[in-house]
Amino acid sequence: MTRKINKILIANRGEIAVRVIRACQDLGLRSVAIYSDCDRAAFHVRLADEAYHVGPSPSSQSYLVHDNVIAAARESGADAIHPGYGFLAENAEFAQRCADEGIIFIGPKPETIRLLGDKLLAREAALKANLPVVPGADIAYDDDNIALDTARTIGFPILVKAAAGGGGKGMRVVESEELFSEALTSASHEAKSAFGDGRVFIEKYLAKPRHVEIQILCDEHGKCIHLGERECSIQRRHQKVIEESPSPIMTEELRERMGHAAVDIAKVSGYVGAGTVEFLVDQDLSFYFLEVNTRLQVEHPVTELVTGVDLVKEQVAVAEGKPLALSQEDIVMKGHAIECRIYAEDPASGFMPSTGKLKNYRIPAGPGVRVDSGVVIFSEIPIYYDPMIAKLAVWGKDREEALARCLRALREYRISGVESTIGFHRVVLQNERFIAGDLSTHFLEEEYPDNNYRRYRPELVENAAIAAAVDRLLTERKIVSSQSGAMNRAGSGWQSFYRRENLRNFGGSR
Repeated sequence: MTRKINKILIANRGEIAVRVIRACQDLGLRSVAIYSDCDRAAFHVRLADEAYHVGPSPSSQSYLVHDNVIAAARESGADAIHPGYGFLAENAEFAQRCADEGIIFIGPKPETIRLLGDKLLAREAALKANLPVVPGADIAYDDDNIALDTARTIGFPILVKAAAGGGGKGMRVVESEELFSEALTSASHEAKSAFGDGRVFIEKYLAKPRHVEIQILCDEHGKCIHLGERECSIQRRHQKVIEESPSPIMTEELRERMGHAAVDIAKVSGYVGAGTVEFLVDQDLSFYFLEVNTRLQVEHPVTELVTGVDLVKEQVAVAEGKPLALSQEDIVMKGHAIECRIYAEDPASGFMPSTGKLKNYRIPAGPGVRVDSGVVIFSEIPIYYDPMIAKLAVWGKDREEALARCLRALREYRISGVESTIGFHRVVLQNERFIAGDLSTHFLEEEYPDNNYRRYRPELVENAAIAAAVDRLLTERKIVSSQSGAMNRAGSGWQSFYRRENLRNFGGSR
């Protein structure tokens, strides 16, 4: 049964809220933003057709409060709620609350979120769908002695993981049994604090895996397709920072097998909507089920760039009960896309968040460049939320062109007022191993064991521009016109300084 959506409340903030608002505008739908105290003047609030206050700045008192979000939807007359990612996107109770209130939740059914959000249940679903799982994976135990015996059977090193969460929380790599008990306890405590559920489980730790995920799209009529893969191996503290599509190691045969596996678990779990099935890929190209993210991914733009499919529009169509207009044969991956997550963090200080006002904010442009941003110049980067400024995504006809465009775009960025990870991305993208596609989830710790990234300092660029302008003015006052009256056009001091800084800091070309 189809139902028409006319107005969508976006239960989120920042760049993903802006992304969904723009999709609403493209579809001719009304958009409703919500905001906390510190987000009153945020870009997503200004961009939406309507906006409603939902509480104080901490997310636990605003964006995560079910009653407040539902009240905003009721007051605005929204037909549907799009949760974006994070916050309430994978909260089965909130999805159920929407259903009970007669509001369309743009995402999977509550029971599907509940099933796949629990890693133990998700693993059972994967086994039911005949997916390969990490060797030796086992269920959680309350008894430390039983858990240790299981770990010995699996063989160290092993991985302790939270059963009810993700994002690296409640996760520990254990190299030997002497460290096992402490790791089990600390992981459980962290999981309890982060997710309200202290259950953990253990599995074999793969030495140098790649993290490769498959985008799926399913309707409520039983049709399910995949849209190829994303390579997400460049991670810091289990958080992705650079993603690309297609994966440098992918073959047509491997893509077909991984795609079928993703579709199989989607069908077993009754999946509806857009989602991602994540896998670990070993050095011999064996792959193992990791988890399912029952939402839109941060890195969805790279899939959109190589397939031409607007995933947010597809989410809305599926939520309206429409059958998928796409078939598997319609999905053709063209070219190569790379995404860099631009954070307000200081790489020189262990990637500590950097808060404050954006004094300068100029985004790159040109062929093949897309920037999904939740801020504009003079926007505040608050302390309460994830410090992502924007996502830079580029497309090229092949990986070489995509890399060149990504570096060009990073050079064009201008951010001051807060520290950013722009320089970090430039260093990584020029790394010989990265260029060769020799990746694993341990890439950063292997290549930069002491966070030894050459630092990009945007304040030097700003100071250099001021100094060069003053120098130019003083120099021109001293210039005596030649007999023809032509001014001596010396090379720009600003340009020379900037180029020297590029070479010194990054070894890049002029």
